[in-house]
Amino acid sequence: MDNNSDQYYLSRALEQIETLFNRGASDNWTTYDFEKLSDAIFDRTQVRLSVTTLKRIWGKLKYDSAPTLTTLNTLAQFAGFVDWRDFKQNEDRPVPGPETNTVNPTRSQRNVKRLSITLAGALVLIAGVYFLFLAARHKQRQYDPGQFEFTTNKMISEGVPNSVIFHYTAKVKPDSLFIVQTWDIRRKTLVSADKHNHSAIYYYPGFFRTKLIADGQVMKKHDVWITSKGWLCLLEKEPIPVYFKKELCEKNGIVEVNDSLLTPYRSASTDAKVRFFNQRDLGDLMNDNFTFETMVKNDFDDGSNACHYAQVLIQCKDDIIIIPLAAKSCVGNLNFYFCGAGAESKFADLSGFGCDLTQWTRLRVETVNKMATIYVNNKKAYTVKFPNDPTGIVGVQYRFNGAAAVKETRFTSREKVWEMD
Repeated sequence: MDNNSDQYYLSRALEQIETLFNRGASDNWTTYDFEKLSDAIFDRTQVRLSVTTLKRIWGKLKYDSAPTLTTLNTLAQFAGFVDWRDFKQNEDRPVPGPETNTVNPTRSQRNVKRLSITLAGALVLIAGVYFLFLAARHKQRQYDPGQFEFTTNKMISEGVPNSVIFHYTAKVKPDSLFIVQTWDIRRKTLVSADKHNHSAIYYYPGFFRTKLIADGQVMKKHDVWITSKGWLCLLEKEPIPVYFKKELCEKNGIVEVNDSLLTPYRSASTDAKVRFFNQRDLGDLMNDNFTFETMVKNDFDDGSNACHYAQVLIQCKDDIIIIPLAAKSCVGNLNFYFCGAGAESKFADLSGFGCDLTQWTRLRVETVNKMATIYVNNKKAYTVKFPNDPTGIVGVQYRFNGAAAVKETRFTSREKVWEMD
């Protein structure tokens, strides 16, 4: 396989994907954009390309190896082709090189070319008529939400894993009927309009605004809230995470996953993605006026964790706040997101999020009328006014690589305090 040729076709594929994705130039994409692209690719191909893989392909992360054939096939399918070979055979070719035959074609070659053009024109015409027919058909088929029913039933009131039974009824028969367990598009499932039940397992806590979609039209919505039953510590793995017992990771007011807990799993992978969750009912706490405080530490360092990248996520109803932390020497590769307002260190000064995470680090978020100010160790790190509509806060999540700890976590609003214990 010609690597130079493949690089050309890959660049062409990325151009087409950027056009399809319609989120502007990839130079300005943040981690949030790549998460959305990962979801969109899975939605169309049923293959999950990780955010890290996508960043490597787009040159955001340094990586010496070429993409695998599986990755290339998935990108081609997302762009509307059967596979990578189909993309290469049907995409515009580069200018012919010196070894290409550029002499006048024979009569046979001209006849073949003329026939190919004729057939291609006929196929384009047939395809155009077909898609016009489909568009007209779908334009006529506008559904009434009253023609559908959609409810959910959790098997346990709190904690994970948790099974959810979706009950639905379609009084009409659409061409396609999907249950979407957003935000994770992997939870999008094609169901039969002739049936009435679908079951799924949630392995992570969260607030999920699920939908029933008929022929691309959202007919019903239903909120599924999977709480964590206090603090939850886990090691992220696919398809099922490793859950640590509360008595092993929660002691004396400190939530911690130490090396001894991780040792049994470190042989399988050095990339130990530790996650802490605390999802609970926080009453009328809203994301436009609140204060959040916590202390974090990530002292794991075997050489692969020199930057001590960490994220603190304040989870909202159908929205998210992502605050990055890292060693001061690594602030050149951070992404920040606050309810519709994003920033990437490539184009913004995020140096305020640099700190020594091998020591206890204090994080404070103060938000007044959608204007948020973030402090790291009592120093102002960033200020932003977010554009999204206010919504309720449902909890907090922490992401670390390796052994980590959290303590003194609380939300405050209108003189009311929620201690996250």
